[in-house]
Amino acid sequence: MNLRCNLKIWALALLSGFTWGSCESQSSPAVSNGIKTQPNEQRKMRVEIWSDVMCPFCYMGKRKFEKALMQFEHSEKIEIEWKSFQLSPDMQTNPDISVHESLAAMKGMSTEQARLLGEQVAARAAQEGLIYNFDQAVVANSFNAHRFSHLAKKHGLQDEAEEALFKAYFTEGKNIDDHETLAELGASLGIDHSEVLGMLNSDEYDDEVRMDVHEARQIGVTGVPFFVFNRKYAVSGAQESSVFLETLQKSFQEWTADGSRN
Repeated sequence: MNLRCNLKIWALALLSGFTWGSCESQSSPAVSNGIKTQPNEQRKMRVEIWSDVMCPFCYMGKRKFEKALMQFEHSEKIEIEWKSFQLSPDMQTNPDISVHESLAAMKGMSTEQARLLGEQVAARAAQEGLIYNFDQAVVANSFNAHRFSHLAKKHGLQDEAEEALFKAYFTEGKNIDDHETLAELGASLGIDHSEVLGMLNSDEYDDEVRMDVHEARQIGVTGVPFFVFNRKYAVSGAQESSVFLETLQKSFQEWTADGSRN
């Protein structure tokens, strides 16, 4: 089932504090930033994904995109780059309250209503093989998690870092704003524990996170996940794998054709 803009899906989206931008099950032209790349045997076509660690649909979108990528015959020629997006940039990290209480206070609903929404989202995630434990989830600002993702990118481990962050937040009930937690996640990926702590205790990658958010505004991103293929086509929302596969095929064919003319 596609995630479309309707009252039910909008209510589910409240769990992560955002509303969808364009949620139709089709790709659309993306606004170019003027960057032109010329493919060759060494280059890969880039797919950029604007996402937030605390977004339940972003984790689902990741799984659906991965399923499409597994079916795509040129998957080895695809480069994935994760981009930062904060759904609730002013959120205060608070392990002493539940995400249900946080959502209820934010949206003016009862804690029981918030809990019911969580159960509905968890059921939808289960269809993608994901386990969401909202009762254990820690209310946390995601800025440091995005900085961690940028550090992992430097090591060529960004996709692995995003998976670890999603799992830590939704499944394992870990505080994704906690320095030691992030350092342990880094160590599990092969990034030196002290390097992660050193980064977190500085302002390193602050500008990169803010630049991603600024760029999202520039190209009209109003909700996540938001996938941009070769700076030309965009898919908004956790669409069905068939939508991602179709867009991969179309954008890759054009990317290859552009390269063959040079």
